[in-house]
Amino acid sequence: MLEVQDLSMRFGGLLAVDGVNLDVQNHEIVSVIGPNGAGKTTVFNCLSGFYKPTGGKILFEGKEVQGKPDYKISRLGMVRTFQHVRLFGQMSVVENLLVAQHRHLNTNLLAGLIQTPNYRSREQRSLDKAAYWLERVGLLELSNREAGNLAYGQQRRLEIARCMVTEPKLLMLDEPAAGLNPAETNDLNQLIMSLKEDYNVSVLLIEHDMSLVMDISDRITVINQGRPLASGTPAEVRQNDDVIKAYLGEA
Repeated sequence: MLEVQDLSMRFGGLLAVDGVNLDVQNHEIVSVIGPNGAGKTTVFNCLSGFYKPTGGKILFEGKEVQGKPDYKISRLGMVRTFQHVRLFGQMSVVENLLVAQHRHLNTNLLAGLIQTPNYRSREQRSLDKAAYWLERVGLLELSNREAGNLAYGQQRRLEIARCMVTEPKLLMLDEPAAGLNPAETNDLNQLIMSLKEDYNVSVLLIEHDMSLVMDISDRITVINQGRPLASGTPAEVRQNDDVIKAYLGEA
Protein backbone atom coordinates (compact mmCIF):
# COMPACT_ATOMS: atom_id res chain seq x y z
CA MET A 1 0.00 0.00 0.00
CA LEU A 2 2.61 2.55 1.14
CA GLU A 3 6.30 2.34 0.26
CA VAL A 4 8.86 4.93 1.32
CA GLN A 5 12.26 4.73 -0.36
CA ASP A 6 15.36 6.57 0.86
CA LEU A 7 13.36 9.57 2.13
CA SER A 8 15.32 12.69 3.05
CA MET A 9 14.31 16.14 4.24
CA ARG A 10 16.71 19.05 4.65
CA PHE A 11 16.02 22.39 6.32
CA GLY A 12 18.92 24.64 5.33
CA GLY A 13 22.00 22.97 6.78
CA LEU A 14 19.99 20.52 8.92
CA LEU A 15 19.33 17.07 7.49
CA ALA A 16 16.25 16.18 9.56
CA VAL A 17 15.45 12.93 7.73
CA ASP A 18 18.21 10.91 6.12
CA GLY A 19 17.54 7.75 4.11
CA VAL A 20 14.38 6.51 5.82
CA ASN A 21 12.71 3.43 4.34
CA LEU A 22 9.43 1.95 5.48
CA ASP A 23 6.33 0.28 4.12
CA VAL A 24 2.78 -0.46 5.18
CA GLN A 25 0.84 -3.35 3.71
CA ASN A 26 -2.93 -3.81 3.52
CA HIS A 27 -4.56 -4.69 6.84
CA GLU A 28 -1.45 -3.83 8.85
CA ILE A 29 -0.48 -1.59 11.78
CA VAL A 30 3.05 -0.20 11.54
CA SER A 31 4.55 2.00 14.25
CA VAL A 32 7.37 4.51 13.90
CA ILE A 33 9.27 5.05 17.14
CA GLY A 34 12.37 6.90 18.26
CA PRO A 35 13.59 9.53 20.73
CA ASN A 36 12.19 13.05 20.73
CA GLY A 37 13.66 14.97 17.80
CA ALA A 38 14.37 11.79 15.83
CA GLY A 39 12.47 13.07 12.78
CA LYS A 40 9.27 11.03 13.10
CA THR A 41 6.79 13.88 12.62
CA THR A 42 8.93 15.27 9.79
CA VAL A 43 8.49 11.91 8.05
CA PHE A 44 4.72 12.18 8.56
CA ASN A 45 4.74 15.73 7.16
CA CYS A 46 6.53 14.49 4.05
CA LEU A 47 4.14 11.57 3.60
CA SER A 48 1.02 13.69 3.99
CA GLY A 49 2.10 16.53 1.71
CA PHE A 50 2.85 19.22 4.28
CA TYR A 51 6.53 19.12 3.32
CA LYS A 52 8.08 18.50 -0.08
CA PRO A 53 10.87 15.96 0.52
CA THR A 54 14.41 16.84 -0.48
CA GLY A 55 14.94 13.34 -1.85
CA GLY A 56 13.54 9.83 -2.09
CA LYS A 57 10.26 8.38 -3.25
CA ILE A 58 6.85 7.93 -1.62
CA LEU A 59 4.56 5.47 -3.37
CA PHE A 60 0.93 4.98 -2.40
CA GLU A 61 -0.77 2.07 -4.15
CA GLY A 62 2.05 2.09 -6.70
CA LYS A 63 1.82 5.79 -7.58
CA GLU A 64 4.43 8.39 -6.65
CA VAL A 65 2.95 11.04 -4.34
CA GLN A 66 6.01 12.88 -3.00
CA GLY A 67 5.63 16.61 -3.43
CA LYS A 68 1.87 16.49 -4.03
CA PRO A 69 -0.21 18.91 -1.92
CA ASP A 70 -1.88 17.56 1.19
CA TYR A 71 -5.43 17.74 -0.17
CA LYS A 72 -4.55 15.59 -3.17
CA ILE A 73 -2.87 12.97 -0.98
CA SER A 74 -5.90 12.96 1.32
CA ARG A 75 -8.20 12.33 -1.65
CA LEU A 76 -6.15 9.24 -2.49
CA GLY A 77 -7.01 7.79 0.92
CA MET A 78 -4.06 8.81 3.13
CA VAL A 79 -5.35 10.86 6.07
CA ARG A 80 -3.73 11.87 9.34
CA THR A 81 -4.12 13.29 12.80
CA PHE A 82 -1.62 15.67 14.35
CA GLN A 83 0.61 15.65 17.41
CA HIS A 84 -1.39 18.62 18.69
CA VAL A 85 -5.16 18.38 18.31
CA ARG A 86 -6.49 20.37 15.34
CA LEU A 87 -10.26 20.69 15.50
CA PHE A 88 -12.66 23.51 14.68
CA GLY A 89 -13.08 24.41 18.33
CA GLN A 90 -16.07 26.74 17.93
CA MET A 91 -17.97 24.28 15.75
CA SER A 92 -20.04 21.51 17.25
CA VAL A 93 -18.76 17.96 17.39
CA VAL A 94 -21.05 16.84 14.55
CA GLU A 95 -20.20 19.90 12.43
CA ASN A 96 -16.53 18.89 12.57
CA LEU A 97 -17.46 15.59 10.93
CA LEU A 98 -19.71 17.21 8.34
CA VAL A 99 -16.98 19.63 7.27
CA ALA A 100 -14.61 16.68 6.84
CA GLN A 101 -17.04 15.12 4.33
CA HIS A 102 -17.36 18.14 2.04
CA ARG A 103 -15.45 16.53 -0.83
CA HIS A 104 -17.89 13.59 -0.82
CA LEU A 105 -20.98 15.80 -1.23
CA ASN A 106 -20.04 16.78 -4.80
CA THR A 107 -22.81 19.35 -5.11
CA ASN A 108 -22.86 22.85 -6.55
CA LEU A 109 -23.97 26.09 -4.95
CA LEU A 110 -27.33 26.17 -6.73
CA ALA A 111 -28.22 22.66 -5.56
CA GLY A 112 -27.47 23.71 -2.00
CA LEU A 113 -29.47 26.92 -2.25
CA ILE A 114 -32.63 25.31 -3.60
CA GLN A 115 -32.22 22.12 -1.55
CA THR A 116 -32.67 19.68 -4.42
CA PRO A 117 -33.69 16.09 -3.55
CA ASN A 118 -30.22 14.90 -4.52
CA TYR A 119 -28.63 17.47 -2.23
CA ARG A 120 -30.90 16.53 0.69
CA SER A 121 -30.15 12.85 0.14
CA ARG A 122 -26.40 13.42 0.19
CA GLU A 123 -26.70 15.67 3.22
CA GLN A 124 -28.66 12.99 5.09
CA ARG A 125 -26.05 10.37 4.26
CA SER A 126 -23.38 12.67 5.65
CA LEU A 127 -25.37 13.14 8.84
CA ASP A 128 -25.91 9.40 9.15
CA LYS A 129 -22.21 8.70 8.68
CA ALA A 130 -21.30 11.35 11.24
CA ALA A 131 -23.73 9.86 13.76
CA TYR A 132 -22.36 6.37 13.13
CA TRP A 133 -18.77 7.38 13.85
CA LEU A 134 -19.69 9.53 16.83
CA GLU A 135 -21.43 6.52 18.33
CA ARG A 136 -18.45 4.35 17.43
CA VAL A 137 -16.04 6.59 19.38
CA GLY A 138 -18.47 7.23 22.25
CA LEU A 139 -19.29 10.86 21.47
CA LEU A 140 -22.83 10.67 20.06
CA GLU A 141 -24.42 12.19 23.17
CA LEU A 142 -22.02 15.14 22.85
CA SER A 143 -22.70 15.78 19.16
CA ASN A 144 -24.01 19.34 19.71
CA ARG A 145 -21.29 20.40 22.13
CA GLU A 146 -18.57 22.75 20.91
CA ALA A 147 -15.52 20.67 20.04
CA GLY A 148 -13.28 23.04 21.97
CA ASN A 149 -15.17 22.21 25.17
CA LEU A 150 -14.51 18.48 25.00
CA ALA A 151 -12.07 16.82 27.36
CA TYR A 152 -8.67 16.15 25.82
CA GLY A 153 -9.22 12.42 25.39
CA GLN A 154 -12.58 13.09 23.74
CA GLN A 155 -10.93 15.51 21.30
CA ARG A 156 -8.46 12.77 20.36
CA ARG A 157 -11.32 10.38 19.60
CA LEU A 158 -13.13 13.07 17.60
CA GLU A 159 -10.01 13.54 15.47
CA ILE A 160 -10.02 9.84 14.61
CA ALA A 161 -13.75 9.93 13.83
CA ARG A 162 -13.18 12.95 11.58
CA CYS A 163 -10.60 10.96 9.66
CA MET A 164 -12.82 7.89 9.40
CA VAL A 165 -15.79 9.69 7.83
CA THR A 166 -13.54 10.35 4.82
CA GLU A 167 -13.22 6.57 4.30
CA PRO A 168 -9.41 6.35 4.42
CA LYS A 169 -7.32 3.44 3.23
CA LEU A 170 -4.35 4.44 5.40
CA LEU A 171 -4.79 6.28 8.70
CA MET A 172 -1.72 8.09 10.04
CA LEU A 173 -1.83 8.78 13.77
CA ASP A 174 0.73 11.15 15.31
CA GLU A 175 1.05 10.38 19.04
CA PRO A 176 -2.66 9.67 19.62
CA ALA A 177 -2.05 8.48 23.21
CA ALA A 178 -0.24 11.65 24.30
CA GLY A 179 -1.94 13.09 27.37
CA LEU A 180 -4.33 10.16 27.83
CA ASN A 181 -4.83 8.34 31.12
CA PRO A 182 -4.49 4.52 31.27
CA ALA A 183 -8.22 3.90 30.76
CA GLU A 184 -8.32 6.22 27.73
CA THR A 185 -5.20 4.57 26.32
CA ASN A 186 -6.84 1.16 26.65
CA ASP A 187 -9.91 2.46 24.80
CA LEU A 188 -7.61 3.85 22.09
CA ASN A 189 -5.91 0.46 21.80
CA GLN A 190 -9.24 -1.24 21.17
CA LEU A 191 -10.37 1.45 18.72
CA ILE A 192 -7.22 1.22 16.58
CA MET A 193 -7.42 -2.58 16.50
CA SER A 194 -11.08 -2.30 15.47
CA LEU A 195 -10.22 0.04 12.59
CA LYS A 196 -7.90 -2.64 11.25
CA GLU A 197 -10.06 -5.70 11.92
CA ASP A 198 -13.57 -4.34 11.28
CA TYR A 199 -12.95 -1.64 8.65
CA ASN A 200 -9.83 -2.96 6.88
CA VAL A 201 -7.94 0.29 7.46
CA SER A 202 -4.16 0.17 7.59
CA VAL A 203 -2.55 2.31 10.30
CA LEU A 204 0.79 4.11 10.46
CA LEU A 205 1.43 5.19 14.04
CA ILE A 206 3.89 7.49 15.79
CA GLU A 207 3.76 6.83 19.51
CA HIS A 208 5.89 7.01 22.67
CA ASP A 209 3.69 4.69 24.74
CA MET A 210 5.71 1.50 24.30
CA SER A 211 3.06 -0.70 25.88
CA LEU A 212 0.55 0.43 23.26
CA VAL A 213 3.07 0.13 20.42
CA MET A 214 4.19 -3.37 21.36
CA ASP A 215 0.61 -4.54 21.85
CA ILE A 216 -0.97 -3.43 18.57
CA SER A 217 1.86 -3.23 16.01
CA ASP A 218 2.45 -5.81 13.31
CA ARG A 219 5.83 -4.21 12.59
CA ILE A 220 7.92 -1.35 13.98
CA THR A 221 10.38 1.01 12.32
CA VAL A 222 12.87 2.79 14.57
CA ILE A 223 14.35 6.17 13.64
CA ASN A 224 17.22 7.86 15.47
CA GLN A 225 18.63 11.29 14.57
CA GLY A 226 16.72 11.20 11.30
CA ARG A 227 18.21 7.89 10.20
CA PRO A 228 16.71 4.39 10.13
CA LEU A 229 17.98 2.32 13.05
CA ALA A 230 15.99 -0.92 12.94
CA SER A 231 12.83 -2.52 11.60
CA GLY A 232 10.98 -5.70 12.48
CA THR A 233 8.30 -7.29 14.58
CA PRO A 234 7.75 -6.01 18.13
CA ALA A 235 9.68 -8.99 19.50
CA GLU A 236 12.61 -8.36 17.16
CA VAL A 237 12.74 -4.64 17.93
CA ARG A 238 12.45 -5.22 21.67
CA GLN A 239 15.56 -7.42 21.57
CA ASN A 240 17.64 -5.20 19.25
CA ASP A 241 20.70 -3.94 21.16
CA ASP A 242 20.96 -0.73 19.11
CA VAL A 243 17.32 0.10 19.78
CA ILE A 244 17.67 -0.62 23.49
CA LYS A 245 20.70 1.65 23.69
CA ALA A 246 19.16 4.50 21.68
CA TYR A 247 15.58 4.43 22.86
CA LEU A 248 13.92 1.57 24.69
CA GLY A 249 16.32 1.83 27.59
CA GLU A 250 14.95 5.33 28.17
CA ALA A 251 11.26 4.41 27.77
